[in-house]
Amino acid sequence: MSKKPAKATLTTAMIEEQTAAFLKAGGTVEYVVKGKSGQFASTGTKQINLKANG
Repeated sequence: MSKKPAKATLTTAMIEEQTAAFLKAGGTVEYVVKGKSGQFASTGTKQINLKANG
């Protein structure tokens, strides 16, 4: 039987270190209000017409 490699665990200290490095490198953090997506939709909604035009 082969053993699965141990899954790396992400600790709070690691997250804090990564966040500090990101901010030190000039990164910024934006606040997104609850209920809003942080993603921007580049196109409108896509609707598919299943009925053939006839």
